[in-house]
Amino acid sequence: MRGLKAIRWGTVGLLLAGGLLGVLAWGGFNTAMEASNKMEFCISCHEMQSTVYVEYQKSPHYTNASGVRASCPDCHVPKEWGPKLLRKVQATNELFHHFRGTIDTAEKFEEKRAEMAEHVWAGMKANDSHECRNCHSWEAMDPHKQTARAREKMEEGRKKGETCIDCHKGIAHSLPKIDD
Repeated sequence: MRGLKAIRWGTVGLLLAGGLLGVLAWGGFNTAMEASNKMEFCISCHEMQSTVYVEYQKSPHYTNASGVRASCPDCHVPKEWGPKLLRKVQATNELFHHFRGTIDTAEKFEEKRAEMAEHVWAGMKANDSHECRNCHSWEAMDPHKQTARAREKMEEGRKKGETCIDCHKGIAHSLPKIDD
């Protein structure tokens, strides 16, 4: 009987310790996910500081009449937990290229810019520009405040089932130079 009690208390102790470790691991994991989801983290690599960050600072997503600033994660990282985790796993490839030195000079970065841009655009196309729509929804747009040309193009794109990235490539970063 005494041995059975010890086994029960041992099992309870193991469950409590496992639960505590699980909570700590989960908390640490989420803290790391959120820390890597800030603009400061994104631009901590010199490749980003001297290229896309400089371009972004000249874009309407950085400075605009409304004073609303979209940062790197707003456009490049989904808000929902599952898709966010998937994007973070995909970002390990970017870290690999950073540490490997594939894009560590302006020249190397420009050589890969088109490939990297196409990858981002394909993802945005596949998810119907979901991150854009977190801020820019059809329902919230006031076509009467748009120019006639913008209103016409937006309606045309909407009827064709196009998504934001179909027309707005280069809105926050320079377009890649494509060799003819």
